[in-house]
Amino acid sequence: MSEMSVMGVMKAIVPITRFNKGEANRIFDEVEASGTKVVMKNNKPTCILMSPGKYEALMEMLSDYVLQEEAENRMAHSGQIETMSRNEVMKSLGITEDDLANVDVDIE
Repeated sequence: MSEMSVMGVMKAIVPITRFNKGEANRIFDEVEASGTKVVMKNNKPTCILMSPGKYEALMEMLSDYVLQEEAENRMAHSGQIETMSRNEVMKSLGITEDDLANVDVDIE
């Protein structure tokens, strides 16, 4: 829902009866075009429909936020702990930049 105006909100609302009438494909096309739909059942929001790409982007953003919070928390409590720079760690382990150039890393 890119528009937060009254009209934008109204366009994002989908009554559950449209699904009951067999309009699912049309609704999914609308989701693809607009990005988000709010499904209403008995005048209450029941679920949010969004494209898989938008969902994945939101989950990645949430994951990044959680990791940032964890990093900030660790930094706030690391005052007495001796730390090493990346270069110091690599040197102590005998790793060079060339060693890392051909390594594929998949972080989840």
